[in-house]
Amino acid sequence: MMFKDLSQGIKVSISRSITTSFEQYMSRIDWNESEFNMENFVAEWRNYIINHSSWYSQVSDELKADARFHEELADKINVTLDKILSEKPSAAQIEELNSLQQELKEEATYSCKMEAKYVIEKLKEKLKKQNS
Repeated sequence: MMFKDLSQGIKVSISRSITTSFEQYMSRIDWNESEFNMENFVAEWRNYIINHSSWYSQVSDELKADARFHEELADKINVTLDKILSEKPSAAQIEELNSLQQELKEEATYSCKMEAKYVIEKLKEKLKKQNS
């Protein structure tokens, strides 16, 4: 049994665990791409799946130990990260970002939908502090 043989639910859970871990990791490093380290991210993801993910306990120890399964997971991580990083910010996000940047009189950079979400939260925090 390999990745392709897993149930659809487990495959979705694996993708979700990658996405959630990546979002948490990138927030922790403040979306600083020069600080990104794939080994650190994978270590954080492993910690997340062992402690917080339902799919991990549903996969046999035999499969978890299989080198081909690890290769397939690495491919899944790469595909998922490529998808995240190529997803454009929504029109609503861009509008909100433009408004926040105008209000704060500062420029913010973002390249994908997930990073835009992060930047929006940071700018909202900054605005709240400025207005209090």
